[in-house]
Amino acid sequence: MTSEERQQFMSQEFRRIFGGDPAIWARAPGRVDLMGSHTDYNMGYVMTMTIDRDTWLAARPRSDRRVALCSLDLEGRGEFSLDQIDHDPAAPWTDYVRGMALFLEEEGHRLTGFDGLIHSTVPFASGLSSSAAIEMAAGVAFQAVGGFRIDPVQMALIGQRAENRFVGVNCGILDQYSSALGQAGSALLLDCRHLTSRVAAIAPGIRVVICDTRAERKLTGSEYGERRAQCEEGVRLLQAFYPEITALRDVSLAQFEAHAADLPEVVARRCRFIIEESQRVLDLAEALPGGEPGRLFELLSASYLGARDLYEIGAPAMSAMMAAMLSAPGVIGARQAGAGFGGCMVALVREDAVAGFTAHVEADYLRRTGLQPRVYTVSAADGAGLVA
Repeated sequence: MTSEERQQFMSQEFRRIFGGDPAIWARAPGRVDLMGSHTDYNMGYVMTMTIDRDTWLAARPRSDRRVALCSLDLEGRGEFSLDQIDHDPAAPWTDYVRGMALFLEEEGHRLTGFDGLIHSTVPFASGLSSSAAIEMAAGVAFQAVGGFRIDPVQMALIGQRAENRFVGVNCGILDQYSSALGQAGSALLLDCRHLTSRVAAIAPGIRVVICDTRAERKLTGSEYGERRAQCEEGVRLLQAFYPEITALRDVSLAQFEAHAADLPEVVARRCRFIIEESQRVLDLAEALPGGEPGRLFELLSASYLGARDLYEIGAPAMSAMMAAMLSAPGVIGARQAGAGFGGCMVALVREDAVAGFTAHVEADYLRRTGLQPRVYTVSAADGAGLVA
């Protein structure tokens, strides 16, 4: 649906649910990482791109410091007081908004309550940052309703804190930063230590295509935290040889190679992947503007194989999707997206072959798995803000 149709639909539902019209319209996009799996919490680099699928939050201010939430996509309705912010097991998706409220208040912002209705075109639990999109849309809404402004980087950090300390996912900054600071028309090369980024051009004639395996991911309390702990253990052990390092970002491949045998085998595999992956991000930033197919294929394939064999974040559905993508017409390269363990994958495809690529992947993946995938081309979108 068009933006106008979406706004009309949400307004109609808002009136039905809350008995009035919304006054504030906030939005925040999802994102796809073109390179840089799990490098963000290791203070490395990520090539990220916001996508033209986003979360909208329509809001109407309240005077009682309560927030009432309903979603057109997810089950359950939640309501909470800004003076007592707790979890809601009956509507766990509201924790993303609750966490933002908690830490905005902790930062000294006296929030105003609102009635809020959420609608999202970002697929949930698929690796495209649907949770960060809710968090950043909520951050924009709280600012608009409360009449204050914070820097987008600060809003991203508050979102990360909400995810880490309230929702319970020990994620890095990638998702929230991307959703808050994305730029239409380009990817971003993100430095996760310094929280800075620069525009990364994609060669003309190349399109980014998302291939959703429809294999659901759930990261809370799962392998995500285990991988992060293994990386931190690697840093701790390598500090015996290099006291100056504080994250895997600080370790060169030569330094790692010199002491890989001093690490537990599984920890060494995790560290090798992160060190090599962070360098691949920098290499991709050099290769993308020129669009040389051989180099792009090499980089994306190495990322996928490292994620599968060294970081072990693969899944049978991902293997089937990778085979479908690499056998499709027009493919330049393909890899995992997000944290892995299922969800979405991403391909760079020649613009003149997108239709043929899509048809092949849909048929081939269905034949291999019995699942009907979602395949769609995306463009880079602006970061979080008010709906125009």
